[in-house]
Amino acid sequence: MSRLIPIRETILASAILLLMVLIASRFSGFVAPSNLANVFNDTAPLIILALGQMVVILTRCIDLSVAANLALTGMTVAMINMVFPTLPIPLIIAIAVLLGAAMGAINGLLVWKLSIPPIVVTLGTMTIFRGIIFLISDGKWVNSHEMSASFTGFPRALILGLPVLSWVAIATVVIFAIMMSRTQFGRSIFAVGGNPHAAVYTGINVGKTQFWAFVVSGALAGLTGYLWVARYAVAYVDIAGGFELEVVAACVIGGISIAGGIGSVGGAVLGAIFLGVVKNALPVVNISPFWQLAISGSAILIAVAFNARAGRAKGRIILKSDETSMGAAQ
Repeated sequence: MSRLIPIRETILASAILLLMVLIASRFSGFVAPSNLANVFNDTAPLIILALGQMVVILTRCIDLSVAANLALTGMTVAMINMVFPTLPIPLIIAIAVLLGAAMGAINGLLVWKLSIPPIVVTLGTMTIFRGIIFLISDGKWVNSHEMSASFTGFPRALILGLPVLSWVAIATVVIFAIMMSRTQFGRSIFAVGGNPHAAVYTGINVGKTQFWAFVVSGALAGLTGYLWVARYAVAYVDIAGGFELEVVAACVIGGISIAGGIGSVGGAVLGAIFLGVVKNALPVVNISPFWQLAISGSAILIAVAFNARAGRAKGRIILKSDETSMGAAQ
C-alpha cells in the first residue's frame, strides 16, 4: 500500500534540509537560490543515471557499466563532432542515446539469454567499454577547441534561468514518474523485483523485463555521456571514473532495495540530491573532498541497514498475523 507521504522519502528530505541548514550556519551563501540552482545542475547527471540504475536494481540486477557507457558514448560523439562539426545537435543526441541503449542491450542479453549474474556481466562490459575508448581515441583527449560551439553550448544554454542540463534532468524525472506508476512496463519492473516467480504466473517474462531495464539504463547513460562531455568540454579515457559507485549509492540512499521490488523515483532523486549537496558543501566548510567517499559509504551502510531492518519487521508482522489466524482456526 502506498502512502500519501512516503516515510523513507520524508526522512531523506528532512536529512537534506538539516544538512543545508548546518552548511548555511557556516556559509549563508550556500542556500542562495543561484547557488542551489548550480548545485542542482551539478547533480543533474547523477539524477539521470540514478533513475536508470533504479529501474535495473528494482528487477534484482545491477549495472556497474553506466560510467563506462557514459565515457564511451561521450568520447564517440565528441570525435564525431570533431570530424563533422556542423552535424545537428538533435542528431548527436540521438546517436548518443542509441549507442548507450545498444551497450545496455548487450548487458541485458548476456543476463537474459546466458543467465550470467548481472554484477559479473557489467563488471566485464565496464572494462571492455573503457578499453574501446582507448582503442578509438588512441589514448588522446578531445579538448574544447576541437568541439563546435553548438556542441558545447547546448547543455549550458539557459531556459527560464536554468541550464538545459537541469531541464533534461527534470524532464527525465517527470517521464520516469509517469512510466513507473502509470505504464505496464513500470508495473512489470516492480513485479519482477518483488516476486519473479509470481510474475511468471501472471504472464510477465522476467528475463525480457530485465533486458529492457538494462536498455533504459544504457540509453540514459548514453544521453548523459553527451551532456557530460559537452558541459565540461573535454573527453578522455578515464572520464567519470568510479562514478558508477556514486550512482549505486544514490539509489541505495534513496531507499531502492538492492533485493529488488522496493523503491521510488522520488527516492532515487533525493538520494542523488543528498550526494550532490554533500559534494558541493565539503569545500565550502573546509573539509577535504576525499571525505565524500567516507560519507557516501557511511550513508550506504545506514541505508542498507535501514532497508534490511524494515524488511525483517515486515516479515515478523506477516508471521504474527499468520499465527493469529491459525490460532483462530483451531
